Amino acid sequence: MLKKLLLTLIISLPITAHAAELDGTQLSVWWGIPFMGLLASIALGPLMMPGFWHHHFGKIALGWSVAFLIPCAIWFGVPTAAAGVAHAFMADYFPFIILLTALFVVAGGICLRGNLHGTPVLNTGLLALGTVLASLMGTTGASMLLIRPLIRANNSRKHAVHIIVFFIFLVANAGGALTPLGDPPLFLGFLKGIDFSWTFKNIFFETLFMWVALLVIFYFLDRHYYHRREDCLPVAQDLTCNDAKLRLEGKFNFILLGIVIAMVLMSGLWKSGITYDIYGTPVELQNLLRDALLLVVIVTSFWLTPEVAHEGNNFTWEPMLEVGKLFAAIFITIVPVIAMLRVGVQGPFGVIVAAVTGRDGQPNNMMYFWVTGILSSFLDNAPTYLVFFNAASGEAVELMGKLAATLAAISCGAVFMGANSYIGNAPNLMVKAIAEERGIRMPSFFGYMVWACVVLIPLFAIMSFIFFRA
Repeated sequence: MLKKLLLTLIISLPITAHAAELDGTQLSVWWGIPFMGLLASIALGPLMMPGFWHHHFGKIALGWSVAFLIPCAIWFGVPTAAAGVAHAFMADYFPFIILLTALFVVAGGICLRGNLHGTPVLNTGLLALGTVLASLMGTTGASMLLIRPLIRANNSRKHAVHIIVFFIFLVANAGGALTPLGDPPLFLGFLKGIDFSWTFKNIFFETLFMWVALLVIFYFLDRHYYHRREDCLPVAQDLTCNDAKLRLEGKFNFILLGIVIAMVLMSGLWKSGITYDIYGTPVELQNLLRDALLLVVIVTSFWLTPEVAHEGNNFTWEPMLEVGKLFAAIFITIVPVIAMLRVGVQGPFGVIVAAVTGRDGQPNNMMYFWVTGILSSFLDNAPTYLVFFNAASGEAVELMGKLAATLAAISCGAVFMGANSYIGNAPNLMVKAIAEERGIRMPSFFGYMVWACVVLIPLFAIMSFIFFRA
């Protein structure tokens, strides 16, 4: 049955250009069950059946994808189902996974060796460095560049989970708030006409508040563990105790990293005016060129990086394969959810969309912050940003003008609250996978959310009161 379905969808691809899009007004909330089931599997699978999940998570993810595709093909027709998959992959998944893989491979080829000791000062400094770099090279790039050195610096620490959790909070999320290069939602806004410098000028203080608050909390928490819980560790366990000077291996990957950043910028700044219709999805020339060059970067980095650099980073493809399989299913099962959100108040989620507008018809910025953020915690934060970008106005000039405070609330909610769960932002799950591969027992899906509720939610409440109160 599964093989027949997939074959039918593939055969149907050439006619998807004429297929109707999935109409959110014709859907009920029941169409969100496969997506919710996938989230529940990601949350409970590693906790309740770790061995089975580790060996079969790809099949489970595929099963939830099929649970959406078969009813969709039966109810709305095979061309509509095929068009939904084609759009999800051509417009979203392939560009997303190619960029993610490029950053994973390039950063994985840069190995920092030498005498690094995971003291509270060093750890806070590394988190601060990664947080700043995230706005310059993207949260994924900064995360992949620094997660391995950070883990190595703390390989003698009994308590390292909090270090990785705050790394996700800061480097993988909050750090990307100041430029369109930092996080996918802001890059989408840039493509829609928002000025490159707008986020830096308009959400700098909100971002600074999050950065400083999280770094201060982390320093004192790490200091507590370091001095009160780990000062009795035998020196023999500290694998970084040596007199070797700091040195980098695979330095040419910095050039490739620059090329990756340049390609992303190019795709946003250059408007070729040439668009190809690929299975019903319009794809612009500059985006195809970007993805093709990123594939060249991936191959170049992997084959030319010295083996000692890969060995020093314990480089394997497992984290990338896990993220690739899970997000493929997420991008498929999220199709009906996004369709229902896009139709606004006329769809099943109309109550949610209506909540961001006050009785006087004016936008409620605090609600925009919270609703965008909460949905970004579990849905992909890029399409969630786009939904509320369009709900607020959809016009870049107006959003940068009289609705600037609303756009700031949407931007902050999408970027910052992507840290609320492992699936809120792509680097979260990848950092978790790398940490677990290196022997760190990361919190479960819900365990991580407890960290987020204790640390992040109070900060979001303070932020919304200070910056987004009407």
